[in-house]
Amino acid sequence: MQSEVIYGVDVAKGSSRGRELPKYAVAILKDGEVTHHTMVRRHRLLKMLHQDRPELIAIDNIFELAANKKELIRFLERLPKGVKLVQVTGGVQLTSLIRLAREHGISFNQFDPNEEAEACARLAGMGVGCEVSLFEDITRIKISRARSLGRGGWSQNRYRRKVHGAVKVKSREIEMILKKAAKERGFTYTTKAVEGFGGYVRCEFTVHARRDDIPIYHSVSADTQVTLKSVEREKIKYIPLKKTKRKFTIVGIDPGTTVGIAILSLEGDLLFLKSFRGMSHDDVVRTIAEYGKPVIVATDVTPTPAAVEKIRRRFNAVIGTPGSQMLSEEKISLARPFGYANDHERDALAAALYSFKSYKNIFSRIEKKAPGNADLDRIKMYVIRGETIEDAIEKAADRSKISTKPSDLLEKTTDTELHKHLEGMGETIKRQNAQIKELQEYINELKDATGSRDKKIEKLESRIKKMRTDAYRVIRKDKEIQIRDRNIVRLETELRNKSKSLKNARNHIKKLKKIRKMEIRGEGIPVKIISSFTKEAIEQTNELYGIKHGDIVYLEDASGGGTVTASLLIDSGIRAAIVTDELSHAAYDCFFEKNVPLLTNVPIQRADDFAVVDPEVLDSAIRDWEKDAEEMRIAEKQKQLKLLVDEYKSERRRGLA
Repeated sequence: MQSEVIYGVDVAKGSSRGRELPKYAVAILKDGEVTHHTMVRRHRLLKMLHQDRPELIAIDNIFELAANKKELIRFLERLPKGVKLVQVTGGVQLTSLIRLAREHGISFNQFDPNEEAEACARLAGMGVGCEVSLFEDITRIKISRARSLGRGGWSQNRYRRKVHGAVKVKSREIEMILKKAAKERGFTYTTKAVEGFGGYVRCEFTVHARRDDIPIYHSVSADTQVTLKSVEREKIKYIPLKKTKRKFTIVGIDPGTTVGIAILSLEGDLLFLKSFRGMSHDDVVRTIAEYGKPVIVATDVTPTPAAVEKIRRRFNAVIGTPGSQMLSEEKISLARPFGYANDHERDALAAALYSFKSYKNIFSRIEKKAPGNADLDRIKMYVIRGETIEDAIEKAADRSKISTKPSDLLEKTTDTELHKHLEGMGETIKRQNAQIKELQEYINELKDATGSRDKKIEKLESRIKKMRTDAYRVIRKDKEIQIRDRNIVRLETELRNKSKSLKNARNHIKKLKKIRKMEIRGEGIPVKIISSFTKEAIEQTNELYGIKHGDIVYLEDASGGGTVTASLLIDSGIRAAIVTDELSHAAYDCFFEKNVPLLTNVPIQRADDFAVVDPEVLDSAIRDWEKDAEEMRIAEKQKQLKLLVDEYKSERRRGLA
């Protein structure tokens, strides 16, 4: 299990070349456990990197972090010391991330940025990809003054000497550090100083080493400042990561809701033991692949469960089963020396140990027979897969001979040995030629299979296209039906509204006809309606219908009127005014003085701005009003006469007195 921290990064939203700043999905791989962070902006990513200081930052395309080389340089300069940026898909020649993941037993959803970031982190942990290098192994250190000298005055020379002297002292301190570091780490450097009054104006060191290998850092003091800058490369350099050799392993699995996994080396050492609840098949494969390539996938039951068989096929491994059901006592006896946390871990560990013990004697014979420089794990792998020990040793030797240079063999062998070696190489060549022939035949078979598959794909694509066309027609038809239904509903609503309006208009016309008939027959006298007792309302009614001599008017709202509004109606020569509420005293007096009847509680038949009143009812109301008005006038005259008499009596009494 990796002990270092690895960051996997993938763009979740936006683009480094877009207007909107990108947001990233970040997967942090530590001790085999993954922590996901979503929608992380670049400044927060840098903050996280400074907190965790990971070994690697893995990404499938470096230009997801920056739009161009200049921005990428700025990003790398802001990284913590020792952090490497890795492009897992390779350097100049890129390989698909999906293909790399499949080759290393990792599966992920390419449309999920979180899973893609995790895949990048895990591949980098396996040594897949290239380190991105934008800087030469050259660093420039510049020591200069930290402030401007200015125009100065009487003490300008003393001040200049002080600053230049501080630059010179700082330069000598850094040179001493560089001398010591150069001896310890084996790099060289050159110095270039510009002398000034009393010391150095500036001093520059060109160090032939990476910035991380130099024990000097940026600093600023009162008079001096030290800056370090790596020399940029003209082109981006991709340095392949050192790929660690994947060991062969024996894996024990206890499938179920809680999955138990135990991984042993071919020497019987326990590499991993843990149980996971609700772990997916892909996660199981990914965890196993981190520790090497399984040669045996073992289970403690017979027959082999489907989940275990699926994992075995994934790694092309040999199945390991006990042949019969293992007893609990046997499992406990096998697993107790290693320790376990639960029954799932115990069963997985017992299955792996049972398979290892079944091959333990064979492994001992291999270790005795194999040459000193042989690859024991590979020989054991061949034997587990069915080869004899001799054939397995020969195969492993043939594999190592491929990388051996003929010139080295000639120097180290005698003529007899050379002859034997050449004979052996001849047999190897024959065997390899036979293998090449078989592979060529296999390639031809694959080409035929590919051709038939392409035809099948073309046929299926044609079928999909037809299905899409039919589906589009159905969708378009459904959409047109929906539009038609909405129009029908809208038109039905409009029709109901029009019918309602038409009904109201017919009722109105009916009322108007009734009023007109009453007028013609003499059964009704027209009444002109005034909405309110204001000058504007009276003028509006006069403009629309005309108010002439002898008209009867109806005031809907008689409040608010005064002498002026009353005079407008009286001057028009109206015969009478019908009201429903009381008028002001001034308006009432004006109607009374001009002898214009002001009628109340007179029923009318109305249709909007038109109305009629029964002639008999009107005449009766007018007579009643005139009678009341006459009585009021008589009472008024009597009151005035009484006042005159009282006044006369008062004056008479004053005269007699």
